[in-house]
Amino acid sequence: MDSIVITGAGIVSAIGIGKAETLDSLREQRSGIAPLRYLKTAHTEFPVGEVKLSDDEMKQRLGITAEPTTRTALMGMLAMDEALQEAGLTVSSSPSPKVSLVSGTTVGGMDKSEQYYLDYLDNDTRNDYIRTHDCGATTEMMACHYGSLFTMCTSISTACSSAANAIILGANLIRSGQTEIAVVGGSECITKFHLNGFNSLMILDHEQCRPFDATRAGLNLGEGASYLVIETEASARRRGAKVIGRLSGYGNACDAFHQTASSDNGEGAFLAMQKALSMACLQPRDISYVNAHGTGTPNNDLSESQALMRLFGSDLPPVSSTKGMTGHTTSASGSVEATICLLALQHQFLPANYGWSQPMDGGIIPSTDITPQRPLEHVMCNSFGFGGNDSSLILSR
Repeated sequence: MDSIVITGAGIVSAIGIGKAETLDSLREQRSGIAPLRYLKTAHTEFPVGEVKLSDDEMKQRLGITAEPTTRTALMGMLAMDEALQEAGLTVSSSPSPKVSLVSGTTVGGMDKSEQYYLDYLDNDTRNDYIRTHDCGATTEMMACHYGSLFTMCTSISTACSSAANAIILGANLIRSGQTEIAVVGGSECITKFHLNGFNSLMILDHEQCRPFDATRAGLNLGEGASYLVIETEASARRRGAKVIGRLSGYGNACDAFHQTASSDNGEGAFLAMQKALSMACLQPRDISYVNAHGTGTPNNDLSESQALMRLFGSDLPPVSSTKGMTGHTTSASGSVEATICLLALQHQFLPANYGWSQPMDGGIIPSTDITPQRPLEHVMCNSFGFGGNDSSLILSR
């Protein structure tokens, strides 16, 4: 089986627009968590990880003047621009390859639906936005921005494992011969529905979140987008594209334990990580670093800790959650954190677990040091969604 390689990556989040800014923030351990600025809501008491650009600023960067547009789509285009440029993919690429877009999101265009809901009832001036509401419309909007580049596009919506599952689906499309190249990842903006939903579950922290800390009290909601360009090694060679990493393994499992909570022993997480290792033909000891789902909620961090300790035993590699810097980018988190893992592999550093200070009972002690004790060769990236839809990716040098 020809290996799946990564030839491009792009990222937009609270800690930077593009990989260069993101890398600087990670190395300097600079968090992007701050008071709400762009979302118009009464709940300003919650710190969040917003992308530091308004919709109009993003449209200006992208050269977009037409309506309708949504924040989720705009962030996605910014991240995709960087990924496509690095991979050398354009509409005029010759010979023209078969390129698919697989994008993960849950809120889709809900930001504008919330904003214009009363307009829909009172007049017809905003009716164009009705069709931008659903997840698929977001993916189509991004695909249309690139003309005829994409021969197919599809959406994944599995809550916080959406982008990771988009990466998995893209790889499966390549392996089954249905596409040559896949642009995979996710985009998600913060909405009132989003914020209020997590608030109703009582899992938002009023302060800076602290994944795996004894005093953890919940997550900080974030937003962002990230996309990877993946293809076979033969395809990359044929196009003369530079390989920047490998997708060597992946796994998805569902513990079906609860609508929102993870099981006490982390069964779904354990099975997903185990499947990823098996596909990559690796042993637990081969993993140099784990980017944990690590939301900062009491339930997730304990459950994930149990799964990690079950899998790795006494040989637990450095583990950290980067959500203390980016916030929880929900449906985009799988690709945002996969790109962070890719940067760690390329530049040989450990993303630190921001905000941690006190060990939790029954949990792992995360890494707060950015200097690895051994070269990073294979890293694991975990993304766990509501309903127990758990996914794990393994990226390699």
